[in-house]
Amino acid sequence: MISQDSPKVLQFCHGYDGPFLDCARQYAALFDGTSYKVTTVFLTGKKDAKVAQGCHSDEVIFLEHSSASVRGLKLKAIRDLRHIAREREFAFCIAHRSKPTYIACLATDLPVIGVHHAFGDFERLGRKLFARAFRKRLHLLAVSKAVREDIQRCLPDWPETSLHTLYNRIDLQSVEAEQLGREAARLELGLSADSWVVANVGRLHPDKDQATLLRGFAMAEPQLPARAVLLVIGAGRLEKALRDLAVELGIDSKVCFSGPVPNARRLFKAFDLFALTSDHEPFGMVLLEAMAAGVPLICSDCGGGAEVVRGIGRLFPFKDERALADCLIAAARMDQADIREQQNLMMNRLTADFSDAAAKSHFWSLPGIKQFK
Repeated sequence: MISQDSPKVLQFCHGYDGPFLDCARQYAALFDGTSYKVTTVFLTGKKDAKVAQGCHSDEVIFLEHSSASVRGLKLKAIRDLRHIAREREFAFCIAHRSKPTYIACLATDLPVIGVHHAFGDFERLGRKLFARAFRKRLHLLAVSKAVREDIQRCLPDWPETSLHTLYNRIDLQSVEAEQLGREAARLELGLSADSWVVANVGRLHPDKDQATLLRGFAMAEPQLPARAVLLVIGAGRLEKALRDLAVELGIDSKVCFSGPVPNARRLFKAFDLFALTSDHEPFGMVLLEAMAAGVPLICSDCGGGAEVVRGIGRLFPFKDERALADCLIAAARMDQADIREQQNLMMNRLTADFSDAAAKSHFWSLPGIKQFK
């Protein structure tokens, strides 16, 4: 247990799967250089020393609940968190996602900052009523303006001083350190050195709309470099349908479905272009990882992804395969000077908006938060 003499903050996470371990790291990093000590509690997931090390916290506690056990009233989880809070004098709590926010509000009397990573978190009447019941000590953070607007739509009377945007971010130095060079990354992915590679990374799911990417690539292909390849990294229920579509479009020899690739961001320097075609992207961490690798970007003009790419890459209307094809063709025609200019813009944006330092400065200036500084 950390010293009782230090001011403390409780970070409560549902689990550490997917991007949520790095989310825990991001929010713990907000307290670097302050007197606060961070206790991070994971509701689900087995105790794991690597996870504990990766979340950048002074203390890490694994409650080890199963997903089934945190359905319904969640009484044991409430008791467990109440016990942790009673043993430590926390100043406030940061809770990621809806269940941890619910449990934190019921288990403690702390101010709770609920971080929302998805659309639709307050669609249900029960969640609307819950938020209103705890509005005096509940602050809401959205990972993009698009998610914040979704919350405002669902909670139109929510006080503006208690609802803010705090973008996701990356530890740029760490991400750059683990990236393989172009040649090594292509070797690991089985790509030839002279290919011109358009890449997409994500679940093969309707929300990601890789079907539009395939159609746009097929339209653009005659005007792309002769060795143009579309690389789709990820797995999901649409894999067969997407493979069949590639055959139907006559581009199956140009499309590589790699399946899931562990820690794929190490390999992004293999790409010449990154394309995200999602319609319901709350933010798009994968875009930051592509930016860190210096890969030019194309993104659908909707959701949080557009906020990342606007001004530094190309946007196209969602599901507009012709507009996407035009973006692909324009990107293929960029010369090295154009690419370097875009890389400089991306690096400046990463530093200004999507770095730990930028998030820390913004977080501590927020109404309702700066009182804890």
